[in-house]
Parts: sequence; structure tokens; C-alpha cells
Amino acid sequence: MALIKSVRGFTPQVGKNCFLADNAVLIGDTVLGDECSIWFGAVLRGDVNSIRIGNRVNIQDGAVLHTLYEKSTIEIGDDVSIGHNVTIHGATIHNGALIGMGAVVLDHAVVGEGAIVAAGAVVLSKTVIKPGELWGGTPAKFIKMVDSEQSKEINQKIAKNYLMYSTWYEEE
Repeated sequence: MALIKSVRGFTPQVGKNCFLADNAVLIGDTVLGDECSIWFGAVLRGDVNSIRIGNRVNIQDGAVLHTLYEKSTIEIGDDVSIGHNVTIHGATIHNGALIGMGAVVLDHAVVGEGAIVAAGAVVLSKTVIKPGELWGGTPAKFIKMVDSEQSKEINQKIAKNYLMYSTWYEEE
């Protein structure tokens, strides 16, 4: 069973039909929408400020979400995929975005709707990635615009797949 821990008077809230892996960790002021999946070893640490997750978001294995005390929050829209071993620290991720494996997104960065952050990228504090853009590298830089239909197809496919994967664990 996932570790769900209250701190400073805040208890994580989990929406309907969510999958929480056995060793996922949700702490403090953390709110999940419906049909989310939080995978093995993921940590959502809402101890120093709030974490808000939309609907149908998958946060994959080893991801860490945290904030700055009284300075930054995490806001994640609907249908977002957060790849394996991603670190999100006090950033805003809009609907349909994809954060690739091992990426780091720092405080007050904004990732626009349908945007893609490439695997291993480091998005520096206060960076604004516009809708439909692909960014990569260390530090992350604009690479190109992604066709909106292609981006939507890729991102929604991953989100739907993770919804499907989570149902496999219900059957066991």
C-alpha cells in the first residue's frame, strides 16, 4: 500500500479511480484528480507547499515532485505524462504536456499545453516553454515546434496507456 502521510495539518487527497503503486509516497498538501497513476518509487512531497495534479496524469517510477517553502507550488494539468526519474520542483505543467525520462523542471518554470520536454533535459527556473514546443538539452533550449496533432496523439497515447497499465494491477 502506498505511503500517504499527513504533515502540518494537510492530508493528501486522491481522486476517483487512481492507481497508487505499493511504494509510492504522497505527503501533505497534495491533491490528485481522477484516473491518475502514481508509479513505483514516485514521491509527491507536499510538505512545504501545495501540489495539484489534474485528471489522467501519470507520474512514472522514481519521479520526485517538491516545492520551495512559501515560494513555489506545483500545478499539473490534465492528461500529462511525467516520465521515469523526473524531478519537478515548483513548476507549472499545462494540459497534454510530456516530460521525458530523467528531465528536471525547476521552480517557476512553465511548460505549455502539448509541449514536450526531452529526456534528460534541465529546464531552468523561470523558463517559459510555449504550447507545442519541444525543448531539450542542459540547460534546456527550444528545439522546434511539434505538430499539434502529432503531439496530442503521442501524449494522449502515453496517458491512455498508463491508465490501461494501472488496471493490470487491479486484477492481481
